[in-house]
Amino acid sequence: MPRKKKETPTKETKKRKSKKTEKVLYPEVNIGTIGHIAHGKTTLVYQLTGKRTQEHSEEIKRGLTIRLGYADFTVRKCKKCGKYSVKNPCPYCGGETEPVRRISFVDAPGHETLMATMLTGAATMDGAILVIAANEPCPQPQTREHLLALEISGVKNIIIVQNKIDLVDEKQALENYKQIKEFVKGTIAEDAPIIPISAQYGANMDVLLEAMEKYIPTPKRDLKADPIFLIARSFDVNKPGTDVLKLIGGVIGGVLKQGKLKIGDTIEILPGRQLENKNKWVPIQTKIDSLSTGDIPTKEIVPGGSSGIGTELDPSVTKSDALVGQIVGLPGKMPPVWYKLKLKVHLLKRVVGSKEELEIQPLKTNEPLMINAWTARSVGIITSAHDDIIEMTLKLPICISKDARIVISRRIGQKWRLVGYGEIID
Repeated sequence: MPRKKKETPTKETKKRKSKKTEKVLYPEVNIGTIGHIAHGKTTLVYQLTGKRTQEHSEEIKRGLTIRLGYADFTVRKCKKCGKYSVKNPCPYCGGETEPVRRISFVDAPGHETLMATMLTGAATMDGAILVIAANEPCPQPQTREHLLALEISGVKNIIIVQNKIDLVDEKQALENYKQIKEFVKGTIAEDAPIIPISAQYGANMDVLLEAMEKYIPTPKRDLKADPIFLIARSFDVNKPGTDVLKLIGGVIGGVLKQGKLKIGDTIEILPGRQLENKNKWVPIQTKIDSLSTGDIPTKEIVPGGSSGIGTELDPSVTKSDALVGQIVGLPGKMPPVWYKLKLKVHLLKRVVGSKEELEIQPLKTNEPLMINAWTARSVGIITSAHDDIIEMTLKLPICISKDARIVISRRIGQKWRLVGYGEIID
């Protein structure tokens, strides 16, 4: 019997072999894309990930981001020319690239009416890319408001992207660059790199990826601490008409801040569910049925990137983001639930996010405020206000550590405007 002829390796077979042996990377850092509406945040995410984060029907219809969007990608470095990309082989020299790090994007909406959603996303970010369009004066209202939100939320690792560079000439680009430098002077982004790109055409992506590796490192994580998982999305993944015996339990998505969670763990969700006709909430307990980090199934999750948790919950409990803002952890090892708050308040000098930057007046008794606490959002009424100390009763309780910041917005005109933050005190 004739011996089978040995196959001559081709580029395609080499590529298949390299894919088989390549180590699977899990997302290890969450990077937000923030900035004014229509400045190119979602286009940038698509350019690097190949995914459209505008998946909701209303988002597609209106062409803007309404909910937080998520997408993962792997940063790769060419062994030959040393440039960064998201492809193999290298799009610049054709050489082989190797994976460096996998990243989760959090795409935040830029519309002024969706600031509360942006603040929810900021609670999950390890770093951020502030997208500024080169063909518009800087700063635009939400450019200023989003940068301030990062500062209040404690996000310090920032890269500025000067997008739509293809729509302006050199003189306009330089003038816009000067405006950006003047805008960030004295802010947490004063020393942030400013990288000109065209997200539409993929220009300068290698420089941006290199900056992400340099300026937004993976934070040190505490894996031994009690797990705290912030819920940013929750779903019923079953299709209409699914047989009841084939239904899958509810799914929650978000970010693990610390500790570990594994399949089979009994978990608690706080504040939980509200008892009928009572202003009292009770914990929800369930078991972890499945886990994924990014789109990759896994047996255990650790901090870094966005994760999904499949549970044994009735899917009606998790549908339509019903659990957003709640916290997951181990029973008896969770932060406290707050129905009332006593805060030491730090107010801004002026209102940002609107064309008229009004002076911020002191907070008053009986005034309603909106608060963001991690991914939770609630409205409260001030019951006492003396100097920089206020007490308030919340309409919806929140679960949060005492040392976390509470972001405060007040009603100005027809919109909630960011006015400062508070620290929980006894």
